[in-house]
Amino acid sequence: MRPWGESVANSQQNRYLLTYPSPVQSRASGLNLDRLIERGNNTRCQCVAGCENNWPKGIHVSELDVHSGSYRVPRSEGADLIIRWASATDTGRKREVNQDALIARFPLFVVADGMGGHEAGEVASAAVVDHLGSLLDSGATVTRENLENSLRGAVHQMAEAVGPSELGTGTTITGVVYAGAGAAESQWSVLNIGDSRVYRLAEGRLDQITVDHSIVQELLSAGAISPAEAENHPHGNVITRAVGLNEDPIPDYVTVRTSPGARWVVCSDGLTKELTDYGIQHFLENSETPADALLAMFTAALGNGGRDNISAIVFDELLDDASVAAETPNTPASSSDVSTQAPADEATSAAAAANPAVTATVND
Repeated sequence: MRPWGESVANSQQNRYLLTYPSPVQSRASGLNLDRLIERGNNTRCQCVAGCENNWPKGIHVSELDVHSGSYRVPRSEGADLIIRWASATDTGRKREVNQDALIARFPLFVVADGMGGHEAGEVASAAVVDHLGSLLDSGATVTRENLENSLRGAVHQMAEAVGPSELGTGTTITGVVYAGAGAAESQWSVLNIGDSRVYRLAEGRLDQITVDHSIVQELLSAGAISPAEAENHPHGNVITRAVGLNEDPIPDYVTVRTSPGARWVVCSDGLTKELTDYGIQHFLENSETPADALLAMFTAALGNGGRDNISAIVFDELLDDASVAAETPNTPASSSDVSTQAPADEATSAAAAANPAVTATVND
């Protein structure tokens, strides 16, 4: 057993066929699409009737590879913590190339959404995941310092791969790192650069833990636009920070205490373009396992148009149980200890104030 955790079982991959209907069939089945999905150019659908002309008719099918795993984390008091997860990525229905990449290996759960011409975005997101994977393979503790050094290594790899003509190459990054080793109490460190997001569902409440680095979020924070105006803002896809060739890749960090029973989502904006927060919460609450939740969200997102690449990781915090351990596969890795700073952003600080389990942190 590793000094701070152990494998529960072996990791596994399953391939699923997703079938999703047009709104005509969805409405006939009783699904309240208008509350669950986003539509059009970042615009929430206010009704189902009238929208179906924008959808291909009939039933559509996609293949989705879902990777699952779990890990047991010993606790000094009470039952051990079981972390159970599932991850998947899909090109979507409109894009030819998947520029997203992800890594889901305890203690690190990260999604990267690449951007840039030709294959540059794919190179950028892959570079981030490759360097983080190498960090885990080394057996080193995932400190803030070596995590950021891994991101710098990824930027160097991008520069070598894409050349001077692709200076706009970059990627978002968002994720969650287990930071329990050496801490007074077990906790997670949430990190982000860009507009990929981390959500946490606990005690019936869904919180967006990260704050987008985007033009729209800056306007919202300044009170210049309303949430309703933000939904269809013309600059909805413009981000203000990225892991790229033009800045030092230092994420914002948020510390969150572990909470058995909580369910997390780490995702690219390909998911949040298609699902409202209400929709995300609906599928999380009505799915038994992380894999079930992924399948439900991907089915809905693809059925709503799948305008972008879609990537997500769903993981649960569970108290140790023999039945969970017996049926849930796992891939182990090393521990983490990501340090944080004091709150500095109004939107992030407000979110932290609303939830005492969250300590917000921002790097300028």
